[in-house]
Amino acid sequence: MIQVCSRCGTRWNVRDRQRVWCPRCQGSLLAPSAEPEPQWSAPSSAGGQPGGGGGTPRRLPSGYRWIAVRPGAAPPPRRPRRPLGPTPRYTVIPRWGLQDHFESVLPAEQVEPPKTSTRMVQATLLTAMVALIFAVVVHIANYALLLYNRSTLLNPIVAGVATWAGVAASVLVFFALIATTVVLANWLIARRAVAFARHELPDPRPVWQLWLGCLLPVVNLFWAPVFVIELARVEARLTWLRTPIVVWWCAWWASFLVSTFAFATSFTRDAQGIANNTVAITIAYLTALAALLLTAKMYRGFEHQAVDRPVKRWVMVTAEPQSHGTPAGDSEPKDAEPKDAEPESAPRVESDRDEPAA
Repeated sequence: MIQVCSRCGTRWNVRDRQRVWCPRCQGSLLAPSAEPEPQWSAPSSAGGQPGGGGGTPRRLPSGYRWIAVRPGAAPPPRRPRRPLGPTPRYTVIPRWGLQDHFESVLPAEQVEPPKTSTRMVQATLLTAMVALIFAVVVHIANYALLLYNRSTLLNPIVAGVATWAGVAASVLVFFALIATTVVLANWLIARRAVAFARHELPDPRPVWQLWLGCLLPVVNLFWAPVFVIELARVEARLTWLRTPIVVWWCAWWASFLVSTFAFATSFTRDAQGIANNTVAITIAYLTALAALLLTAKMYRGFEHQAVDRPVKRWVMVTAEPQSHGTPAGDSEPKDAEPKDAEPESAPRVESDRDEPAA
């Protein structure tokens, strides 16, 4: 017995028991059909076999279709879905989900390069110059006393004061020059650090190399000027500082050679040798004073402009057009305007070349 669902059109084999509701969609089942099924109907003639030319099977009425139904009882009904409930709402942002933790990256602290006080450098240079001048004056006075002592004996007190004054002047010059060398080396290192930091480049020379190249007695004659030339090249000042640097370098070499000669002749014991050594020491102090003056000149050449300011400044210049037939001196002033000229703000009604509208 077959019953058809009125909702989904499914045909159910209810066997010999009539049903009311469709097991699939819970729709009402139609009354069982009293017509015999086509596949169970007897053939109208003996030749009604498949492939024969006998009678044809009867067609299903409208609203019916064949379905494949497994034998046995009807399939169990599907489980209804559980209700999901109301939409969740939160009074605050939930913390149980994925969270993005962004670590605040602090800006890297810019390490400021060391700085050297200009006043300290100038004071040290001035002190060394005063010490050299004092030593020159003392040794000139000693040479004058040696000339006077050729015919007349000196007072022991005067002789002692002259001798110890020369020793004190030499010691003062020695420590003043050492202090000047240290201060200028510190200035050079700080100046190089600032210059290379301004160009965002590291200093190719390590600090220990700069200190050794500036403080060692004979090594500084070769390396200290090289460091200064590198600094001038980085600051784009080598064009006008090349001559002062070369002259200072030559004066430094001359002072070193004269000082070496004066020190080598200082071990003599005769009167003429002492007098000659006094003259050599005086010349050595004068040469050192000249080298120190050239050092101060070179230092002022660097400190004439701050290192954090660019040496070149580009300025925009607006070029005014000038006619070829009119000379530059005969150009009319800018403020002068022709009397018949219309104001620039007035709009032009007609074109110059087009004909006016009729």
